[in-house]
Amino acid sequence: MELQKGKGAAAAAASGAAGGGGGAGAGAGAPGGGRLLLSTSLDAKDELEERLERCMSIVTSMTTGVSEREANDALNAYVCKGPPQHEEVCLGLFTLVLTEPAQAQKCYRDLALVSRDGMNIVLNKINQILMEKYVKLQDTCRTQLVWLVRELVKSGVLGADGVCMTFMKQIAGGDVTAKNIWLAESVLDILTEQREWVLKSSILIAMALYTYLRLIVDHHGTAQLQALRQKEVDFCISLLRERFMECLMIGRDLVRLLQNVARIPEFELLWKDIIHNPQALSPQFTGILQLLQSRTSRKFLACRLTPDMESKLLFMTSRVRFGQQKRYQDWFQRQYLSTPDSQSLRCDLIRYICGVVHPSNEVLSSDILPRWAIIGWLLTTCTSNVAASNAKLALFYDWLFFSPDKDSIMNIEPAILVMHHSMKPHPAITATLLDFMCRIIPNFYPPLEGHVRQGVFSSLNHIVEKRVLAHLAPLFDNPKLDKELRAMLREKFPEFCSSPSPPVEVKIEEPVSMEMDNHMSDKDESCYDNAEAAFSDDEEDLNSKGKKREFRFHPIKETVVEEPVDITPYLDQLDESLRDKVLQLQKGSDTEAQCEVMQEIVDQVLEEDFDSEQLSVLASCLQELFKAHFRGEVLPEEVTEESLEESVGKPLYLIFRNLCQMQEDNSSFSLLLDLLSELYQKQPKIGYHLLYYLRASKAAAGKMNLYESFAQATQLGDLHTCLMMDMKACQEDDVRLLCHLTPSIYTEFPDETLRSGELLNMIVAVIDSAQLQELVCHVMMGNLVMFRKDSVLNILIQSLDWETFEQYCAWQLFLAHNIPLETIIPILQHLKYKEHPEALSCLLLQLRREKPSEEMVKMVLSRPCHPDDQFTTSILRHWCMKHDELLAEHIKSLLIKNNSLPRKRQSLRSSSSKLAQLTLEQILEHLDNLRLNLTNTKQNFFSQTPILQALQHVQASCDEAHKMKFSDLFSLAEEYEDSSTKPPKSRRKAALSSPRSRKNATQPPNAEEESGSSSASEEEDTKPKPTKRKRKGSSAVGSDSD
Repeated sequence: MELQKGKGAAAAAASGAAGGGGGAGAGAGAPGGGRLLLSTSLDAKDELEERLERCMSIVTSMTTGVSEREANDALNAYVCKGPPQHEEVCLGLFTLVLTEPAQAQKCYRDLALVSRDGMNIVLNKINQILMEKYVKLQDTCRTQLVWLVRELVKSGVLGADGVCMTFMKQIAGGDVTAKNIWLAESVLDILTEQREWVLKSSILIAMALYTYLRLIVDHHGTAQLQALRQKEVDFCISLLRERFMECLMIGRDLVRLLQNVARIPEFELLWKDIIHNPQALSPQFTGILQLLQSRTSRKFLACRLTPDMESKLLFMTSRVRFGQQKRYQDWFQRQYLSTPDSQSLRCDLIRYICGVVHPSNEVLSSDILPRWAIIGWLLTTCTSNVAASNAKLALFYDWLFFSPDKDSIMNIEPAILVMHHSMKPHPAITATLLDFMCRIIPNFYPPLEGHVRQGVFSSLNHIVEKRVLAHLAPLFDNPKLDKELRAMLREKFPEFCSSPSPPVEVKIEEPVSMEMDNHMSDKDESCYDNAEAAFSDDEEDLNSKGKKREFRFHPIKETVVEEPVDITPYLDQLDESLRDKVLQLQKGSDTEAQCEVMQEIVDQVLEEDFDSEQLSVLASCLQELFKAHFRGEVLPEEVTEESLEESVGKPLYLIFRNLCQMQEDNSSFSLLLDLLSELYQKQPKIGYHLLYYLRASKAAAGKMNLYESFAQATQLGDLHTCLMMDMKACQEDDVRLLCHLTPSIYTEFPDETLRSGELLNMIVAVIDSAQLQELVCHVMMGNLVMFRKDSVLNILIQSLDWETFEQYCAWQLFLAHNIPLETIIPILQHLKYKEHPEALSCLLLQLRREKPSEEMVKMVLSRPCHPDDQFTTSILRHWCMKHDELLAEHIKSLLIKNNSLPRKRQSLRSSSSKLAQLTLEQILEHLDNLRLNLTNTKQNFFSQTPILQALQHVQASCDEAHKMKFSDLFSLAEEYEDSSTKPPKSRRKAALSSPRSRKNATQPPNAEEESGSSSASEEEDTKPKPTKRKRKGSSAVGSDSD
């Protein structure tokens, strides 16, 4: 079987290549032999497979039966025709590599020659196949895919590290089947063989370490697994010993993984150094506390679930209703958790659910399967004591060193809710978790008991502050718990228990787990899940500027000591003259001296005989030496021309200054861009520092377009992506700087900033009211344009999913622009009175200032009529007072236009094209509500001739059901017809004072009607209203806009 040997394909390809010419496609097999995916006769043809086979046919048609040179000429000529042809050739050669092992070497060589984009097309397609199609991929193609990745890595193709990380994601935890073991070993072989290449990428180092540290636990028993395990141990130990600071980026979960392998001799020695001699690993490493206080990024927690596992888990937490989950859980259990080896996967699932799946408040308040229910299921179905203990630790791990300023409430919420909700149906689960929480404090690591106690206490306090549970006493003092456990809880957490009264059994407070689990508990809890679960590292709930309660435990402050930077490993790789200058830079005593040396380094880089291969090493040195530049705030406290110019006098900014002084077509310009690109790869903050320099420095005036050249030179290669990532990094580090950069970013890059709400959302998510007012002033002074007519509507529609304050900020900024309200009035079609109060209130206040146009009135009347939704009635009433004649004319026009045979209004869910439809019944419903609202006022709106004429016109063609339903409204028209000589006011008085009118005035006519309009909102009314707005999931059933 081909999967048993990772290098068989390479050998076969090499021997095939030696077999002679014929070009890239020579010898390509019959079409039937080129299938990529496994399928049955019932399966439809896969679109991706079809496209790849079509591209392969194009390549083979050009290369079959001709000489190698002719084949190359034909391919190059075809590629030159344009991007579509270039893509076809690249994908055709890529497909031949996967399906024709004998031609692989030849096709790869041709691919390297014809590719004009650094293999980007191929890299993207590999990632797509790995994420979407790997499960169905033929064994031969899997083998060839590994061979191809090995070749890409050997060639040093930019972006190959990303493909390696995607490949590692496909290695399933808890799976020791032959195919999974083959994949784990094949990828490990690539990483081991190309070790120097691996060490150039910090994120690849960390991701590979996280992956294989986790896999070591699964690989035991047979001789084959033991051999693989030893290779994994050697690989991980070498990374930890030689690149410990890069490994440190994993955060506290690195400690958890190292605990699981602590009895392996090599790791025992490592643990001794971590505990007793941390400086031996890195001068910057101060000890295990430094690791434990660092949050683990979501990308690491997500990397241990295969794409298929991840999609199934997200489906359960976003689409499955609570109570209907059993068949989905049974399927997941059979697929991934049915073997003894798979029990270790539970920890990965729990860490993923706690740390990655952060649902919106709308999902939390819906009937979607909550995270705590999934975690409870994972705990109760665990068959191994060791796995159960590790699962508990996984669940509580973020509690142990929890800091409200750094960690998210969403990471600690599942554990408390599992305990709270399990008290009645599964009291043993609650008791086990509470006991574990109490015992973990002294037992996790005795020298840090005080820190663990503080972390658990902070977690419980934060849970109460955020109202996850209002009180903890009902949980801690519950009579279902045995007396010893309740006594231990009272002893450990007296602040959260009720006052000591004689009956110790019943105490009324809520469960806030203050202490964390044991070091062996690693638990997966997917309590609340969201269809739009985001995987970005930045979804943190860092809130609460309010007053904090005083507790007896206080955060332990740690003094930050700047350790000397160690660049020794890089110096040996530099030329002697460059090495001397870097050492001078390191020893430079002041900024001016460092700037002089930095200029000399730049000059040397720009010399003709400079070896460009040293750029990466030089960038590593600069990144280490200038770490202090990237800490703290960049923008001066007081912003003046002098302070700005002084702030850009840092040595690192000399690269930017030299760049500004060059012509873009100069080779030196490209060289400096390459240096910046290498720096950017190692320190992403360099991007927004460049933006700041171009904004602040006089030398860079008018040079903001340099940023576009920089973006294209990076691995991202795309201005929009690069700009958004840099602004996101700026948002996380320095909000003041973000606001300072905003005007110039919007001005210089309008196409990237104004076409979507991505940047606007970043800004409004972090600014305060003073910064909002500052931005509004910039808009009104003409320095800033954040909206334009062609995209403002879409952006405001996007904003409906944002937090409440974010939405208000977006509307304030919109209102500062001179954009006619009619441009965005169609947003009314998307607004539901229960879900979008922010937008509705802002729009209502703006509409009251406007003179109504017919389009405005039409949109307002198009809203579904519901007794609790007062939007339409309130704005119509206001217009009645201010513009009664104009409103009457518009309503008359709309009534007459819609005076066709009445029909029930269809549910507005069915089609977006129906959103703007206005029916006659809607108009009459809203007018009837308006009539009732005006009953006790002196307003004579319904006595105006246009209104009465329109009602008379409608009544003439109306069916009996509608005449009955709107009889009071039509009585105005009847009276107008019968008593045309009487003054309008008399008619109105008579109509409005009729007994039926008085009766209906106390109850809106729609209160119990079962028309299509009210039924469209019926289910919506039963749903609880979200208390806070984040990302919204799928549209509510019965919504009036979809």
